[in-house]
Amino acid sequence: MSRRILVTSALPNANGPIHLGHVLEQIQTDIWVRFQRMRGNQAIYVCADDTHGTATMIKAEQEGVSAETLVENMRQLHMADSQGFLIAHDNYYSTHSPENQHYSELIYNRLQEAELIFTEEVEQLYDPEKGLFLADRFVVGGCPKCKTPDQYGDNCENCGATYNANELIDPKSIFSGATPELRGSDHYFFDLGRYTDFLKAWTRSDAVQPEIANKLAEWLDDGLRAWDISRDAPYFGFTIPGTTDKYFYVWMDAPIGYMASFQNLCDQGNDLNFDDFWAKDSSAEVHHFIGKDIVNFHALFWPAVLDGSNFRTPTKVHTHGFLTVDGTKMSKSRGTFILAKTYLDHLSPEYLRYYYAAKLNGSADDLDLNLEDFVARVNSDLVGKVINIASRTAGFLVKQFDGVLADTVHDEALMAQFHAQVEPIAALFESGDTAKAMREVTALADAANQYIAKHEPWNMAKDPEQRDAVQLVCSQGINMFRCLAIFLKPVLPEMAEKAEAFLSVAPLTWADAEAPLLGHTISKFKPMLQRIETAQIEKMVEASKQPESASVPTKAKPAATDDAADVISIDDFMKVQLKVARIVEAAPVEGADKLLQLTLDVGDHQRQVFSGIKAAYQAEDLVGRLTVVVANLAPRKMRFGVSEGMVLAAGPGGSDIFLLSPDSGAEPGMDVK
Repeated sequence: MSRRILVTSALPNANGPIHLGHVLEQIQTDIWVRFQRMRGNQAIYVCADDTHGTATMIKAEQEGVSAETLVENMRQLHMADSQGFLIAHDNYYSTHSPENQHYSELIYNRLQEAELIFTEEVEQLYDPEKGLFLADRFVVGGCPKCKTPDQYGDNCENCGATYNANELIDPKSIFSGATPELRGSDHYFFDLGRYTDFLKAWTRSDAVQPEIANKLAEWLDDGLRAWDISRDAPYFGFTIPGTTDKYFYVWMDAPIGYMASFQNLCDQGNDLNFDDFWAKDSSAEVHHFIGKDIVNFHALFWPAVLDGSNFRTPTKVHTHGFLTVDGTKMSKSRGTFILAKTYLDHLSPEYLRYYYAAKLNGSADDLDLNLEDFVARVNSDLVGKVINIASRTAGFLVKQFDGVLADTVHDEALMAQFHAQVEPIAALFESGDTAKAMREVTALADAANQYIAKHEPWNMAKDPEQRDAVQLVCSQGINMFRCLAIFLKPVLPEMAEKAEAFLSVAPLTWADAEAPLLGHTISKFKPMLQRIETAQIEKMVEASKQPESASVPTKAKPAATDDAADVISIDDFMKVQLKVARIVEAAPVEGADKLLQLTLDVGDHQRQVFSGIKAAYQAEDLVGRLTVVVANLAPRKMRFGVSEGMVLAAGPGGSDIFLLSPDSGAEPGMDVK
């Protein structure tokens, strides 16, 4: 019996274009959806833009447009990027919709009737210059636990502590830089603590991966607090029923956007029924694909809210890790912060779909896009192995046999190896371990190429007495290629379409891999995928770069002299680009008496700097500290490595040297002016 499955991926934020990190999740979801459809299951994929919140309101204000215009324009851009990566959404909608408002109010009213909503006065930070209450992420200051400066108002990136924004040391508004005031306001809370036992059972019911369940247990064992679901005006969003100046917190109505997008799809004139998928007693499945940074919202708040409002809970929340590029955080200066559109301007979407598939293992482990490995793997696995099977054999069949395949299988044992993998590879797709599935596919491709190399049809074709053997060998090659095309179809839908045209068959299903084509006529082979050229990667990276400055400043002499030659112009000074940086790693340099090796976070990337401050500081004492770096200094090659800048310090030298530090509130990457 076929399954009925509703599938979602996390909602992209309406404040900017999507990048390859966002694309990772959509590709993962799309592969799973396409696989389910190939198995004969009803798999419906909906998504939407996450539109509400103060950030949207502020951005619209900055761009001089209405918030409604901003979010609709961004939705169109997001849809175009998703389509470019062959994402098969059944509906892509917006959380700023009448359907979302309807279900947000319905859920709220049901929670209220169940006495799960209460009000309480809270003290929160208020920006007196901007005239608005500040959400946690709009306040920065020192961590109240470890004292690390420049932390957001909800948790510390250094020590992992969670806290309230009003506990920050020397807090600052990110909008105005003003010191926030503490003001009282009545807020609406969902009594999440009443769902502790429910969530302990739900998270251990295979609804999340085991490692995620273990992480969630840390919150559950500590006891869940009531969840603040309201925000004060001004705010872009939906007002809470019965109020005029209280709005639903974005994480209250954002996941409801899944329901809204599906309802909108149901209203488009098809046979879909909302209650069949969302009613309490629904026999259908609901699967969410998300990143691990939002797992608490999807695996704690969301199922509790659904249960409390008499809706079904998700069947499973599939969580993936973060994306790095070439081993580090995506960087604008290095060109590795790659937007979806920039990638599509230079490369086929199927290259990235395959590479992500070859890396995703169904866990929440982080994933690295290594550009060199990316080129090598696509060229080797797809062009050099899979497609090569068809290109090596099809010509003989078309020229000598009018494209007709043999009536029998030449090597039944080898063909049986391919058929035997139908269900094991299906199980890997089902679990999300596409990395192992791709390894199995490439192993089969290796076996197929070894078979062809062993029999050498290009030599057999020279001997008229081996005519029948040529047909048998090449036909088996085509049938092995067909199996591989089926296994790869969820990952490479365009290549699969070309394979179907070449094979002259209807759209391939998963079950088609269980038996070979015999006595069937194929078409002339045409290239299905081109090799990646290194130049394409270089052009994409170059197009993604946002260089800080091409100029190299001259070393300034000490000021405060009467010599006119020591005086520089403002233009000369402006060539020097000073940025706030956080020291994330520090270590002595072996073989150097004065140097420490520093790894600096400068906002959008990390860089290495060697600094002669060893006599004044212990390396471990510097980690987490903010300092100032000359960001556009030409890299200097030293015998220990390349130094990419210079940190600023004062003093005569030796142990009497003092690292310059900005006030708390400054963030890595900020310009020093």
